[in-house]
Amino acid sequence: MKRRIIALRGKPMKQRYLHLLLCIIAGVSFLILPAAAVSGEKADGVLTVGVPADRCPIFYTDPETRELVGIGIDLMRDAASEAGYTVQFRTIEEETLKDALDNPAYDLLMPFGSAVESASGQSTAVSENLMQTPFTFVTIENKELPAISTLRVGMLKSLGAGIETLHQMFPDMKIMEYETMDDSVKALRAGEVDALLHNSYVWSYVLQKPAYHDLSVQPSEVFAMDFRAGTPDTPKGHEIIERLNDGITSMSDIQRQAVILDYTSRKLYQYDISDYLYKYGVLILLIFLLFIAVIAIGMLRIKNVKLENEEKLRQVLDHDPLTGVLSTQGFRKRVEELLRLHKDTPYCLSYCNIRNFKYINASLGRDAGDELLKFWAEKFLEYLSKDEAIGRLTADHFVILRRLRDKEDMKVDEVNVIKPVENFFIHQGKDTRVRICCGIYLLTPKDFRNINVDQMIDLARVAEQRARENRKTDYEFYNPEQWERGRQIAEIVNLLPKALADGDIQVWYQPQVDYQTGKLIGAEALCRWDHAKLGMLYPDGFITVLEDAGLIYELDCFVWDSVCEDLHRWNQQGQYRAVSVNVSRNDITEDRDIPELFRALIQKYDLKVDQLRIEITETAFAEKSELLIRTTEKLKSYGFKVEMDDFGSGYSSLHMLKEVPVDRIKLDLHFLTGTGDQEKGRKIITYIIQMVHSLGLELIAEGVETKEQAEFLKQKGCSEMQGYYFYRPMPVHDFEEVVRTQN
Repeated sequence: MKRRIIALRGKPMKQRYLHLLLCIIAGVSFLILPAAAVSGEKADGVLTVGVPADRCPIFYTDPETRELVGIGIDLMRDAASEAGYTVQFRTIEEETLKDALDNPAYDLLMPFGSAVESASGQSTAVSENLMQTPFTFVTIENKELPAISTLRVGMLKSLGAGIETLHQMFPDMKIMEYETMDDSVKALRAGEVDALLHNSYVWSYVLQKPAYHDLSVQPSEVFAMDFRAGTPDTPKGHEIIERLNDGITSMSDIQRQAVILDYTSRKLYQYDISDYLYKYGVLILLIFLLFIAVIAIGMLRIKNVKLENEEKLRQVLDHDPLTGVLSTQGFRKRVEELLRLHKDTPYCLSYCNIRNFKYINASLGRDAGDELLKFWAEKFLEYLSKDEAIGRLTADHFVILRRLRDKEDMKVDEVNVIKPVENFFIHQGKDTRVRICCGIYLLTPKDFRNINVDQMIDLARVAEQRARENRKTDYEFYNPEQWERGRQIAEIVNLLPKALADGDIQVWYQPQVDYQTGKLIGAEALCRWDHAKLGMLYPDGFITVLEDAGLIYELDCFVWDSVCEDLHRWNQQGQYRAVSVNVSRNDITEDRDIPELFRALIQKYDLKVDQLRIEITETAFAEKSELLIRTTEKLKSYGFKVEMDDFGSGYSSLHMLKEVPVDRIKLDLHFLTGTGDQEKGRKIITYIIQMVHSLGLELIAEGVETKEQAEFLKQKGCSEMQGYYFYRPMPVHDFEEVVRTQN
């Protein structure tokens, strides 16, 4: 600018003023244009998030950078980053979140426990949960509280959602609202309220203030609130929430806990002059030379307070203060962790309590009841392994996750744990025997895929209630047949990879015949499992189990490959054959291209496409019709013949015959077996045969067991058959022998 002014001096006055005016206009434009750009429409992918700024360590203003920081800020920034958003945070100026919802300047607002209406009545959409914020009471020097329903509780006005939640939980509780933390503490000390309520993370910061040294956190959690983001319920709001939810889902529990631990382990509270004067004022006035020492002592005290608060917080969140076992929240987290780490380990979950525990408290005293609970927990902890867990829900209600063991191990538990607890008072010379009542739920493969600990506890509680009502036994299984069935499922699921590698699973063939000519026309591939412990298993004994466990695809791939290998060998021997193979409903997903897999097998083993027939049950067509139709069309485009298996078994509709482009129908003969009007069954089959022929489809009947059935089918126009009347499924060498005798 200096050089520009010097250059103007040599010019005429008019020119100099004109030039100066242009410079001013250019400078103003330079300042205005960026501002206009900022005030215009935001760049795509940038969200403005409104948050409070007075809830350290959840939300607060960094004293050095003057930026909004905290646990909530970092969690939202990480989730938004995972979702492809950039976020900018802005302090909420409105009095409440409901008021802020009506301000279009915010794309999102935090925090929400659940969806609420704005001040103007606009509904909201909220995100998935970013974390759980436990709410605990603070009293003066561990003051004993009266019954919770009669409490007078002080809360900050800004905790609107928490106040509503507390009203819903305890409608008779009196709740006083205050503008600031200092106001609420003054009310507590003045006796206007019995306790203050806020989330534990804020307490971990607030209680570092020296003036609050006489305040103590009560050990039990009152309730836990979700920590979510919210926005008005509009199409744009839904788009933001859905995209943000993807980011939240992508975040791991370790990532969340790291953010929380980072802030709760920092020395966030900064002493001001009043704090130092409050704590060290006398020493500072008397001995200035000890100033440095006083500072050191103060810092050490801060560190100790922080460590104590962290330990209290961990105990409140994850451990039961009486027995030392896990709390409900701690048990839930530990079980989820164990099930993810040990997906192949069979587990059972027990829900246990003491019959007539209230009588023990009433007759022997509450201290005696507490001693009993502590003894019970100690005994269980003594015999639990590192891969098991125990938690106390409430009162005498314990939940235990244990490895699934045999009955002998259960007897050991009875001797080492149950009996000592039952005789706890007897050994003290008191005529009171304790009776433990347990409900046991055996975890299924589905429980490992979709972990829902609360649901498992509920199912175990159902079994416990049945045992309590029975009174003849002290424990019940959720399902009386579940114990042995659960062990069998574990044996099947865990040994599948080894069975496939060792050849314990074999492909068998059931011949298909033309009853008119008596010739073999093909075969269906089945499998048998020579189980090391359970003996020879037939498909009914393990197919459903593997489908439920999500392992049927591994078995089917083995069968398909084995069949193609046999077909290749027979081709080399000059014996051209066709075999039908089964495709499970679980095999066909968006992630697997079954037609490409079969085409690759045909190419690998140099087979003709008509040598491999694909059987898909009518159940699968009914459940996944759109995906199955696309798969079937692609198979046919490659030249494969597709068969609808088990037609008439009760699941399909005639509509599917119109929609699904199959080549052959496998007719289920249940109409001719079992109970019911056999004459009606014959008529139904007669019309099905006529209908299939009129549709131009091939037809084969399966499950033919008598000559009478075979003659009836031939008379009605169905000559291709399969069943025990002709041949049972057989190993490959027996099938090859049958073919040789036919030739």
